[in-house]
Amino acid sequence: MSSSQAPDTRRAGVFLGAALAFMITMVGTTLPTPLYPIYQHEFGFSDLMITVIFAAYAVGVISALLITGQWSDQLGRKPLLLAGLFLSAVSDIVFWQADGLGMLLTGRVLSGLSAGIFTGTATVAVMELAPRSWGRSSTLVATAANMVGLGVGPILAGALAVLFAAPLVLPFAIHFALALVAVVCIWRAPETVTRPANIKLRVQTPKIPPEVRSVFIPAAIAAFAGFMVFGFYTAATPAFLGQQMGYTNHALIGCVAGLPFIASTVGQMCQGRLPEPGRLPIGCAVLLVGVLIIAWGIAYEQLLGFILGAIVAGIGQGITFRAGMGAISAASSPQHKAATVSSFFVVAYVAISLPVVGIGLLGIVAGQQITALTFDLIVALLCCVALVLLLKPHRLGRGATRDAGR
Repeated sequence: MSSSQAPDTRRAGVFLGAALAFMITMVGTTLPTPLYPIYQHEFGFSDLMITVIFAAYAVGVISALLITGQWSDQLGRKPLLLAGLFLSAVSDIVFWQADGLGMLLTGRVLSGLSAGIFTGTATVAVMELAPRSWGRSSTLVATAANMVGLGVGPILAGALAVLFAAPLVLPFAIHFALALVAVVCIWRAPETVTRPANIKLRVQTPKIPPEVRSVFIPAAIAAFAGFMVFGFYTAATPAFLGQQMGYTNHALIGCVAGLPFIASTVGQMCQGRLPEPGRLPIGCAVLLVGVLIIAWGIAYEQLLGFILGAIVAGIGQGITFRAGMGAISAASSPQHKAATVSSFFVVAYVAISLPVVGIGLLGIVAGQQITALTFDLIVALLCCVALVLLLKPHRLGRGATRDAGR
C-alpha cells in the first residue's frame, strides 16, 4: 500500500466507525417498541399510558435538538457525540432496572436526549469525516446509519424477546455493550470543527438561512409526512397488530415496526438512479402510494397491506429524505450547517413523536381503526401539499437540484 493510500484507508475506517456509532445510538431509541405489550402486562399500563411514555421520548428528542442543535458548531462534534453516547448508555441501565412508570419515563427521556444530540451532530460529522473518494456517498452513509439503526432496534428487541428469557433486560444489556464500542469509534475520530475564540452557547430557535429556504420548505413538508408514518409504526404497531388484528408475536411486531426504516434505506440507495430534478417529487409520490396502501390495510385489517404499505412508504420517505438532506446540506454555509440540519431534524422528530400522542388521545374516543385512518389521511394530504410545492416551476434552484443527490 502506498503512503498516499494509507491515510485514506485510515480515514475510511474512522468514517465508517463514526457511522457505526451513529447507527448503534439510534438502535437504542427504538428497542422498546415490541416490548410495550410486555410492559403493559407487567405493570398494568393502558394504551394511553404507553402514549405518555412515547411522549416522554418526544420531549427528550425535541429538547436536545433545540438546546444543543448548534452547540457542536461551537464546542466541536466529538464532545456532543460522546455526551449522546453517555446518555444512551445510562438509558440502557435505567431500562433494565425499570420497576414501574417512573423509571420507564426516565429511560425514554434519556434515550430521546441521546437521539436529539446525535441526530443533527452525527449526520454532519459523518459527512465531514468522509474520505474525498467517497464523494456523494457520504450523505447516503450518514442518513442510512440513522434509518438502519432505527429499523434494527425493534427487530432486534422483538427477536430477543421471542428467543430468550428476560426480554425486558437482555436487549438493553446488549445495547449497553454496543454503546461502549461506539464510544471507542467516536474517541478515535478526529475533531472536524475549530472552536471559535468566544464560545456562545444558546438555545436554538429553528431558523432557516434565506439561501436554504426554497429547498428547505418542500423537503421539510415531505419529511414531516414520512416521519409521521415512522411515528405511527414505532408507537402504534404493537397495539394495532395485537388488539385490532390479533397478532401478538413480539418478533413479528418488531419486524413490522422496523420495516419502514429499512425500506427507507433502500429508497436512499435507489434515489441516485432517478433524474435529479424529479427526486423529491417522485419520492413524495411513492410515499403517497404507500400511505394509501396502509389505509387499505387498516380499513380491511389486512396484515399484507400493513406490511406492503410500510415498504412502499419507507422507500418513498428514503428518496425524499436523502434528496432533501443533500440539498439542504449543500445549500448551507459551513458555520450554519449543523444548526440547519438540526432544524430539519426538529421537523422530522416533531412528526415522529407529537402526532402519535394525538393518536393515543383520539383513540380513546374514536377507536384505533378510525384514529389510524384519520392519521393516514393527514399524511396523504401533506404528501399532496409537498407535491404541489415541488412541482411549481423553478421551485428548486439549479444548484439545489444538482446537489439533491448528495
